[in-house]
Amino acid sequence: MVSPPPGAAAAAAAARAWLRVGPAPRPLMGSQGGLGPPGNGGPGEGESREERKLQEGRVARGKRRKGKGKGKAGAGQGGRGSGAEGKPEPLKAKEAAGLGAEAGARAGPGEAGEGGGSVEEGERRIVRGDKGSAGAGKEAKGRDDGKKEDWRVRTGRREEARPARAQGRGGQAWGRLAGTGAAMAAAAEEEEEEAAAREPAGRPAAGPALWRLPEELLLLICSYLDMQALGRLAQVCRWLRRFTSCDLLWRRIARASLNSGFTRLGTDLMASVPVKERVRVSQNWKLGRCREGILLKWRCSQMPWMQLEGDSLYISQANFILAYQFRPDGASLNRRPLGVFAGHDEDVCHFVLANSHIISAGGDGKIGIHKVHSTFTVKYSAHEQEVNCVDCKGGIIVSGSRDRTAKVWPLASGRLGQCLHTIQTEDRVWSIAISPLLSSFVTGTACCGHFSPLRIWDLNSGQLMTHLGSDFPPGAGVLDVMYESPSTLLSCGYDTYVRYWDLRASVRKCVMEWEEPHDSTLYCLQTDGNHLLATGSSYYGVVRLWDRRQRACLHAFPLTSTPLSSPVYCLRFTTKHLYAALSYNLHVLDFHNP
Repeated sequence: MVSPPPGAAAAAAAARAWLRVGPAPRPLMGSQGGLGPPGNGGPGEGESREERKLQEGRVARGKRRKGKGKGKAGAGQGGRGSGAEGKPEPLKAKEAAGLGAEAGARAGPGEAGEGGGSVEEGERRIVRGDKGSAGAGKEAKGRDDGKKEDWRVRTGRREEARPARAQGRGGQAWGRLAGTGAAMAAAAEEEEEEAAAREPAGRPAAGPALWRLPEELLLLICSYLDMQALGRLAQVCRWLRRFTSCDLLWRRIARASLNSGFTRLGTDLMASVPVKERVRVSQNWKLGRCREGILLKWRCSQMPWMQLEGDSLYISQANFILAYQFRPDGASLNRRPLGVFAGHDEDVCHFVLANSHIISAGGDGKIGIHKVHSTFTVKYSAHEQEVNCVDCKGGIIVSGSRDRTAKVWPLASGRLGQCLHTIQTEDRVWSIAISPLLSSFVTGTACCGHFSPLRIWDLNSGQLMTHLGSDFPPGAGVLDVMYESPSTLLSCGYDTYVRYWDLRASVRKCVMEWEEPHDSTLYCLQTDGNHLLATGSSYYGVVRLWDRRQRACLHAFPLTSTPLSSPVYCLRFTTKHLYAALSYNLHVLDFHNP
């Protein structure tokens, strides 16, 4: 056996020293299992060429995958050296040369010729490997530095790309939310307003010294402002908006407005509703802004009468009285009645509500008494002819009839049907009303047999106390009369006038009167107890609104929806709605939501 040359051991030591630095790619294998350089010596030269081509293909594919060029390893740019492309690295060649020399020495002389190389050739190859080993070390160092630099560059690019990607994702997210931006802004504003409404707003820190005055003085100063000035002041800041919403500031304005819930004496009839809101609705009454609707319809002509109590409406239809409940808007009814009250053999002419009872007057000459919340019903004969009108206050019932009499009845359950007084009026009685003091009552007659259709009677004795007016023409019958206070009352009828009487001033002449422009009979009237007056005419279902501080009519609303002309038989209104009963329909005028 031939011993390996001395240079082979040195080459192997150098190779082992380099291996401590870092791993290297796997060297090419010969066909005989030995390692050899791609030179022309050593066994399996043809196979090593094929392996070299495969290695070159792998390197080329790796380049294409990375998609970027490699710089020189010696320049420290992270790219591999040019000698690495398609060629084994010099250090591996050196190691392969040493191993190939050992294999050639073991093979013997015969094998040496077959292998195409000798010991001297092995030495030359080793020398070439020694020369390339230094370059291989430098190249490996440059490659290692290049790898580190390449890693830094790639890391830096990723870090630079992250904000861009985040910005891109944020832009996409904003693009998706852009369609709902307005809704989000509106929701935020609503939340701010609700939070402001929940939190009490303090006085503004900066501003005129006027705002730092005590609230009592501010109330006194602002009480001299009119409605427009208070509205503008409420737009200055949140604190002033809440301050100017105080009921005390709007009470004076409300008392001067139409149908604001205040009587002439200043009594607040609707303390649960903010005064500012009532003033806003009263402007619709003043300007005639309303929305018309129909609540009920009838198939045949009727002469209905109605009353309001809370959220319920009671209306007569033929010989029945039906109770309906209003829906929350007040402009519509639940179609199913809450109750039906019967007992008369003919049509109900008139009825009132008192002490949870319905007292009705019928065309059959009877008076009916019904309990609202039960089925208790009592009726008794009261007059020889139809009972045209009835009223009840303080447990006393008064009735008037076509038989030219007026009678007084008790409401006590043990004395029902017992007549207390019978009064001969000498004329047909169309209307009747009890004084708030329960000391007297007034009757309105047809004015055919007496010069005055309005007469006042003592309730306890039944004696005539006085008569009102002296200039009524014959036939000027009074179809509706009502007390507004113990000393004032209103009347209307066939003479086309509404008259306002003050018993303290004179009983011979009315204080004020309003004439119907079209000379129509006035069937009914209603007042808010202050400045508003509403009347129902006999032609075309005309409802008129009057400001009692003026002579002329304020607004007129013709409600007849059929070719036939119909009178307005009954009127009732609240601060938000007006209800008018005609021959075929029950109409509503909505002033709250015009």
